[in-house]
Amino acid sequence: MFDNPAFDEHERVLFCRDPETGLSAIIAIHSTALGPAAGGVRQWSYASDEAAIYDVLRLSQGMSYKNAMAGLRFGGGKAVIVEHDGFASSDALYARFGEFVDTLNGAYITAEDVGMTPAIMQTIATRTRYVTGLPAADGKAGGDPSPKTARGVMCGIGAAVRHRLGRDGVNGLRVAVQGVGNVGYNLCKELAQSGARLFVADIDRDRVQRACEDFGAEAVELDDVLFMDVDVVAPCALGAVLNRGSIPRLRAKVVAGGANNQLETADDGRRLADAGILYAPDYVINGGGIINVACEYYGDVDDAGVMALVEEIGPRLTGIFREADQRGEPTNIVADAQARRLIAAAGSAKASSE
Repeated sequence: MFDNPAFDEHERVLFCRDPETGLSAIIAIHSTALGPAAGGVRQWSYASDEAAIYDVLRLSQGMSYKNAMAGLRFGGGKAVIVEHDGFASSDALYARFGEFVDTLNGAYITAEDVGMTPAIMQTIATRTRYVTGLPAADGKAGGDPSPKTARGVMCGIGAAVRHRLGRDGVNGLRVAVQGVGNVGYNLCKELAQSGARLFVADIDRDRVQRACEDFGAEAVELDDVLFMDVDVVAPCALGAVLNRGSIPRLRAKVVAGGANNQLETADDGRRLADAGILYAPDYVINGGGIINVACEYYGDVDDAGVMALVEEIGPRLTGIFREADQRGEPTNIVADAQARRLIAAAGSAKASSE
């Protein structure tokens, strides 16, 4: 564990197993310097236990950076529920996961991620109060965070095309969206309303058909979507799609999407920059959902206030793009350095007050 390349000085990693319900889960807490570690729980079928561990560690670290850059009173954490042979979802399994979350006494705040639903989160909430993404009352923050994530990505795309293409807005631009689940679908809606021409792909053909019918998108093969002759590529599925093999095949001038951990390695940010492709660091552009989660958890901002905070994602990215240009550094390196400074400063202040 300590030698895992994604470990990065995590504060705590909890392995959760319950034979009665079939639950196998991992909760990773990267940092609590800025507040309780917050991040969603993902349900996925991994090729191996090692792959699950690597994924949850990378996601947890990414949440630390995401929350820091969004200016939230949250540290970074993440959880995965592992789909293994014979796995069967059930209320009992999700309730048991909630009990494991509760043992951490608020050090980790869970929320909805890939493979989860608002209904599942409500089941988890029967066993712990350290859960967000629950149905919201009118005007209050809360509920499905996906539309807020999509709105933040849309703001980020606007900032990126302005910086790289000199365009105000996406009207007439060609945008390829990889993954049209909750975030991708809502992003397509925003893009279509703003006049973009859409190309979409997903492992679920029903999702693709829905996007085509609702937004006039063109369906493309999953293996081709990243490499379309478009202005913008928006990865909105799983991570590590930008790597040594895929980057030379990209034809877009902007990569800006909602997926986590889009870069397979940090060096891939340099590869994008060297190719003349502007990359919007994923944990900055996709911060809208966690902003909604934070406002729900602390209860100090209403839904309109959430949207105002999400709108700040665009200017935040513009600042990163400009600093990257000035320093001659890839955008991911600039963003990482900013996030680490924020976390380190909070950690020092926390230590001095204890």
